[in-house]
Amino acid sequence: MRMRNYFISIVLLFTIVSAKAQSEKKLVRSGNGEYEDGNYTEAEVQYRKALTENPNSYKGKFNLGDAMYEQENYEESGKIYTELTEANLTPDQKSKVFYNQGNTLMKGQKYEEAVDAFKKSLRLNPNDFDAKYNLEYARKKLGEQQQQQQNQDQDKDKDKQDQDKDQQDKKDQNKDDQEKDQDKQDQDKDQQDKQDQNQDQKDDKSDQKQDQQQDQQISKQDAQRMLDALKNDEKETLQKLQKQKAKAAKGKKTEIDW
Repeated sequence: MRMRNYFISIVLLFTIVSAKAQSEKKLVRSGNGEYEDGNYTEAEVQYRKALTENPNSYKGKFNLGDAMYEQENYEESGKIYTELTEANLTPDQKSKVFYNQGNTLMKGQKYEEAVDAFKKSLRLNPNDFDAKYNLEYARKKLGEQQQQQQNQDQDKDKDKQDQDKDQQDKKDQNKDDQEKDQDKQDQDKDQQDKQDQNQDQKDDKSDQKQDQQQDQQISKQDAQRMLDALKNDEKETLQKLQKQKAKAAKGKKTEIDW
């Protein structure tokens, strides 16, 4: 009885698994039909249903990655291919996964990672012409990207140098302005000193002139006093002479020539 029940359980399990496998394949084929017609959203729905039936379905997951790629959802597509690279697949299957992963990375302009993916694809299938072509194209885009990055870095360096130069020019200009202001202040001070010096000279000349005028006035006064003194002396001398003459006239006898 137990043997029979066990046998019946095995048969039921096999029947269920077989039914799920048939459903999975049917859903994958349905998704492939939608994919071929360009109905990528509907294809995504069918592939996800297939994965519900069998989460480990290689075809369901691989084709889902393709459907997401065609919908330009490169981030989701890349996640699906990354998960598949870690799955237990045949070398041919894994080569295809790396190839599609490389294409997804190219869309995201992750050229260095794309080069690595195409290399891995070629290691598993060295005769894949498309992988060889995409590898060279990815290398070319990587070189352009690196050159562009280098140019941007140089531009940044140049911009920084220009900014530093502008700042230095401003500092030099401020220094020149300060020196000009100082020169102007010095010139104004020199001019003021000259004006003060001229004024001092004028004052000195004025003082000299006043002194000269005073000296002249003093000289005139002295001359007048000297002249007055001379006049007084002459008057006194004249008076003395007159007195002497008068005295002589009195003392002298008159002689008559008879």
